[in-house]
Amino acid sequence: GINAEYGVQVTQRDEFVYHEMLVHVPVLAHGSARRVLIVGGGDGGMAREALRHSTVEHVTMVEIDAGVVSFSEKYLPMISQGAFNDERFNLVIADGADFVKQCQDKFDIIICDSTDPIGPGEVLFTDTFYGHVKACLAPGGIFVTQNGVPFMQPDELRNTMRAFRSLWRDATCYIATIPTYAGGPMAFGWATDSDARQTSLETLHKRHAAAKIDDATNYYTPEV
Repeated sequence: GINAEYGVQVTQRDEFVYHEMLVHVPVLAHGSARRVLIVGGGDGGMAREALRHSTVEHVTMVEIDAGVVSFSEKYLPMISQGAFNDERFNLVIADGADFVKQCQDKFDIIICDSTDPIGPGEVLFTDTFYGHVKACLAPGGIFVTQNGVPFMQPDELRNTMRAFRSLWRDATCYIATIPTYAGGPMAFGWATDSDARQTSLETLHKRHAAAKIDDATNYYTPEV
């Protein structure tokens, strides 16, 4: 995988857990997501999962480092699986925080696939960033984030939840076990003003079946 300066970013063996949980959970809970924004995600795995949904008409990925994208396209094509060439896909090389600050578009799902909050990724974890994200969400939109390993980084999750609760009606987190990340399950932040989290299991099953993504997913099931 890519070994960034601040720790392991992606390992092919279980990247699918991480990408599936950040994409299918909000997309299927939303039920009619057409536009998805990914902040970070240079390896293309997140875009790959979002584009599996035929109902998704547009995916914008904002990645600060063009090098990560070209490296991933060249050496890790098994992660993006052609996502970069999908006509619904739009790549923007820019700082994610700047992008959401100036963004005029509205998105149904916004996924923050940023690195851990040390170094360059730090600005993505601030309250102003979350405020700008909220302004980019369409009505009923859902925002999800990668929040590290709670046992190793409890402050990070606490800070995110505090910021989320001040901005959104429904703010919580969900977890997934990802073997590569030491120290236990990884947490994902969830924020929305909608009732998407109350979506029944029966409805999720129907949406999951309709999405026809079963053969392509390795970890996600509606029960998750």
